[in-house]
Amino acid sequence: MKWRLVCYHAGYTYCGSCAAHAYKQVDPSITRRIFILGPSHHVPLSRCALSSVDIYRTPLYDLRIDQKIYGELWKTGMFERMTLQTDEDEHSIEMHLPYTAKAMESHKDEFTIIPVLVGALSESKEQEFGKLFSKYLADPSNLFVVSSDFCHWGQRFRYSYYDESQGEIYRSIEHLDKMGMSIIEQLDPVSFSNYLKKYHNTICGRHPIGVLLNAITELQKNGMNMSFSFLNYAQSSQCRNWQDSSVSYAAGALTVH
Repeated sequence: MKWRLVCYHAGYTYCGSCAAHAYKQVDPSITRRIFILGPSHHVPLSRCALSSVDIYRTPLYDLRIDQKIYGELWKTGMFERMTLQTDEDEHSIEMHLPYTAKAMESHKDEFTIIPVLVGALSESKEQEFGKLFSKYLADPSNLFVVSSDFCHWGQRFRYSYYDESQGEIYRSIEHLDKMGMSIIEQLDPVSFSNYLKKYHNTICGRHPIGVLLNAITELQKNGMNMSFSFLNYAQSSQCRNWQDSSVSYAAGALTVH
């Protein structure tokens, strides 16, 4: 049984306990490489980008970037390089580093990380990157962390979908998120894309999730049996009126049987 993760990337005060449900599944004794796929918040990207540094520092210890895997990815011609400024500004990968370090602390000299910044990919690009990453996902010594928050609701996010039949606003947000989470659990990238087109839910890691779902689809073609389940869901606050705002968080795990 192998685990792959999907979880938050907000401040720990808001989503730290939610994320812990996912990182609790990590087995440091078998994990040798950790791929961290995070969405780009600050720079426009139509592809994916790799870091230009060798080491990420955390309060616990330094995390080494796997230059061998980076070399393999770079040779495909499908990637660009992040500038140092982009790397420093982006939080979607950064927020996972201390958790990664803590989860792997007992084997801290025995693993590397592969941070990947994921751009605003088209559906066809999500398929291409999914196919590329599928061979790495199939390796039991590789762990994939997919960084994403769920609904960003409120005027400051320019998103205020509200289904009054669900009750108060926060209930509507939860229902909306859990529709998307259910589709992710079905491991169906086309249905997930259709859900996003219909509801425009502000899931900032939708493209990394799309890449993961397409990687899973590729492996399923070869007979690999997998299942996904969400372990925890939370909201930063409960919205009750139009002046409120909130961000939703979810932690889940992909099991490869």
